[in-house]
Amino acid sequence: MLSRGYKPGVPRAVHLFAAPFLWTVIGCMLMARGWSWLDPGRGRLLMLAAGCLGTLKSWLILDKVSRRSIQRLVHFKDGTCLGAVYSWKTWLLVGLMMTVGFALRCVTQPGPYIGTIYCAIGWSLCFSSRLGWQEWYKLFKNNELT
Repeated sequence: MLSRGYKPGVPRAVHLFAAPFLWTVIGCMLMARGWSWLDPGRGRLLMLAAGCLGTLKSWLILDKVSRRSIQRLVHFKDGTCLGAVYSWKTWLLVGLMMTVGFALRCVTQPGPYIGTIYCAIGWSLCFSSRLGWQEWYKLFKNNELT
């Protein structure tokens, strides 16, 4: 059992960097994987549809989640555990989404429709991460990164 002295505590600025960084990296990975399942010709139109759906999801759902997460992180004290970058409910949701993605790939052969879903979800994560990057940039601009 680890003692309390070994928790991976980090400055608040690291949390404000890690949150949008994870959304951006995961979003890009999802889009790359989804793109690989799209047809070369028709896939371009499906990518446009994914962009529209992803933007809509971002505006209607993920922007609210991102703002709430940012406000939570802004109030952190330095030394908070890095794993607290997301709440336990969010980590649970991530696990659920990974399980659903795995199940989708097992139940059916990945193709244009699953590729479109992956691209839409990936784009929505990348697009909503802009709010976290803006908050982190405020710290950077004000020389508050420590």
